[in-house]
Amino acid sequence: MKKEKKKRKLKWKNLIVLLILIIAFIFLIKSGADLINYFIDTNKATKEIEEIETVTKVEVIEDNENTEIIEPVEEEPIFSPYWDYIKMSLISVNFDELLKINNETKGWIQVNGTNINYPFVQTDNNDYYLTHSFYKYYNQAGWVFMDYRNDPINYDKNTILYAHGMNTEIMFGTLKNILSSNWYDDVNNHVIKLSTPTENTLWQVFSVYHIPTTNDYIQTEFTSDEEYQNFLNLIKERSAVEFSAKVNTNDKILTLSTCYSKTDKVVMHAKLIKRETRT
Repeated sequence: MKKEKKKRKLKWKNLIVLLILIIAFIFLIKSGADLINYFIDTNKATKEIEEIETVTKVEVIEDNENTEIIEPVEEEPIFSPYWDYIKMSLISVNFDELLKINNETKGWIQVNGTNINYPFVQTDNNDYYLTHSFYKYYNQAGWVFMDYRNDPINYDKNTILYAHGMNTEIMFGTLKNILSSNWYDDVNNHVIKLSTPTENTLWQVFSVYHIPTTNDYIQTEFTSDEEYQNFLNLIKERSAVEFSAKVNTNDKILTLSTCYSKTDKVVMHAKLIKRETRT
């Protein structure tokens, strides 16, 4: 009887070990397949980026009679970088070919000190472009997209752009650069340029940080100036470094958001300081 019990125990132990090995093997196969698919999708996205660059003309343009400087409410000190920023050139993009490829194209974004130099899109939700490319094929690299709640023509108080923080440095993969001293120490990096079919704009950065995932910085509507000012105070005080730019309820801001890790986000905020209506 004792021998039979030992045999049964040994048999169950062997079965358990075998089951564990099978589960581990399945997990290993799945992880390998996921990794392969990740690199396949990344390569596809990179090729799309290269194709987009060949059909798109991004021009650097000087100020003209349609250029409007957004005057600060508070007087800027003479040494403030604001005076240098408003002299910076805008970019203007020809969207004809981009709209033929994707009719949901809303604009183009360029962020100094990063690889971010892409068209952005918008649909009726914030899920589709997490898993679809500019060409609307399934791709886990996704694409740069505007929050579905935002107005791409008349910017809201808080206009938000999202993209994956890819390890291969495409999409918003290099947005992490904004947390490094190399990026911050070059004041020429503290601007974002947008071009849309209706206008070209320049934005001055006033806050950068990474934070455990939260929704408090992606609010787009505010019931009062007081609520909006409290929001602005919150995101400015959260910055990992100090910027000279001041923000108030007259300002319209742009927010960029991506993953820093599985639990954290990298966020950048900038305010509108110059715009040019396209004719």
